[in-house]
Amino acid sequence: MLIETRAYARAGLLGNPSDGFFGKTLSISVRNFGASVTLWQSPELHIEQQEADANTFRSIFHLCDTVGQIGYNGGIPLIKAAIRKFTTYCVDQGIRLSNRNFTIRYSSSIPRQVGLSGSSAIIVATMRALMQFYKVDIPIEYLPTLVMQSETEELGITAGLQDRVIQTYEGCVYMDFAKDLLDSRGYGHYERVNPAKLPKLYLAYNTDMSKVSGKVHNDVKARFNRGEPLVVETMQKIAHLATLGKEAVEAQDYEQLNHLINQNFDYRTQIYNIHPVNIKMIETARQLGASASFTGSGGSIIGMYENDEMLNRLFVELKKLNTRVIKPYVM
Repeated sequence: MLIETRAYARAGLLGNPSDGFFGKTLSISVRNFGASVTLWQSPELHIEQQEADANTFRSIFHLCDTVGQIGYNGGIPLIKAAIRKFTTYCVDQGIRLSNRNFTIRYSSSIPRQVGLSGSSAIIVATMRALMQFYKVDIPIEYLPTLVMQSETEELGITAGLQDRVIQTYEGCVYMDFAKDLLDSRGYGHYERVNPAKLPKLYLAYNTDMSKVSGKVHNDVKARFNRGEPLVVETMQKIAHLATLGKEAVEAQDYEQLNHLINQNFDYRTQIYNIHPVNIKMIETARQLGASASFTGSGGSIIGMYENDEMLNRLFVELKKLNTRVIKPYVM
């Protein structure tokens, strides 16, 4: 029995980054890119090594370039974490797993380290494969929490629920991460939005961001936890944009939605330090008449465009910044 599963890249449309601050978001899955997992029964449990997991390099420069593009760890730690968290969940729920082993292989076309959630996609695809192999049904509303815990509890990675929710539900989803919901049941309120009502969207990602040395320091989480008024109030404003955006999409009020996308990024600049490369991407898109905001934490932007002429200008001008433009495929 050969099991094949897939999870797609994602882009936050509105509400970023309030999901990590008990806020609200509106996100889309981007089917242009995805992570795939293939799993089949075998005598021993084996995780196949891919290029991203290799430890042999042509030179020290090849090593540095590889780490810059894909990080220090490939997909194997993610798969191990997913398997362990899946097993722990089943034990806790009293679910008896059959005594079978498997071989698992993964691949991914999601650009790394540019805010399109390639790591969580590998975990989502792995969870789906394990659920099929062992015939375990994990409630869809709780699966994103389990995926997030694979990263936060098993690997010590800072992560929020937004990415895992949209990669689990797919399409376009409005999410409310109210603290009382998360505390009482471990997941928020997730509501599908008809993707057919979305406007003309472009997505652009910088192919050099993974090579930029150094990270822009931000201490927003600590400031939020201390109750700093500027941070708390700004996060509330960002979260409210998601609610307004959901209403705008459903009403197909694209003028309002265009304004909200720009506002999201503008609010963000009030409390975050933004890398100059990201600033230049945003400014270039806006100078051409498009709206622009981050899809995630940086490296990729998303916005609305009016017509094919504007889209072509986005292709040309953003390419000068080593930035690739695509039309996100959402369904």
